[in-house]
Amino acid sequence: MSMQPLSLIDTVIIQFDQGLRTLFGDQRQVNRPYPAEQVANIPLTATEKTHIGGLMRVNHAGEICAQALYQGQALTAQLTHVCEQMEQAAEEEEEHLAWCEQRLAEINAHVSYLNPIWFLGAFTMGAVAGWCGDRWSLGFVVETENQVVRHLQDHIRRLPVHEQRTRVILQQMQEDEAHHAQQAMDAGAQQFPHWIKQIMHTLSKVMTSTAYYV
Repeated sequence: MSMQPLSLIDTVIIQFDQGLRTLFGDQRQVNRPYPAEQVANIPLTATEKTHIGGLMRVNHAGEICAQALYQGQALTAQLTHVCEQMEQAAEEEEEHLAWCEQRLAEINAHVSYLNPIWFLGAFTMGAVAGWCGDRWSLGFVVETENQVVRHLQDHIRRLPVHEQRTRVILQQMQEDEAHHAQQAMDAGAQQFPHWIKQIMHTLSKVMTSTAYYV
């Protein structure tokens, strides 16, 4: 017996529920172990905790945006296999959310208070990208993930040398993001022109600069 396609109202309700779970859920879907599980917890100074908390708050906000981006694109993706790829990537990004939240809790730091704003903006951009066509939607994924990889490299470089727990988390996230970018390329992503990349970089800079503190 074939399933009936979802109505617009059903789709909106599902997306709204997923958004609430992304922003406020405390039961994340995690299939892989916490990367820092076997890494020694070296004592940190108050200044180091503040700095690492800021970096991980930015990374957590970035994962909120990634969830929103993939949800928005899955909503408007035209090809079934592209929609499924977006949903699979979102599951891995949910693991990243859980890891960031766990590390923030370990150093008594909070997530960004502006996460709902980051989510709404990224969801809108993802939905628009999907509406423009699957090749452009995939191109948006490629450029987003490439920028995230560079951003994570910068955060790894800015960590205290002895802070290995955060380092291994960011390294695993970096590997996953690069894989997502390659998957999108293999699926036929459209290369973005330079001016669009610059706009995306500027918007990302606003988010990262703000989330570090708030």
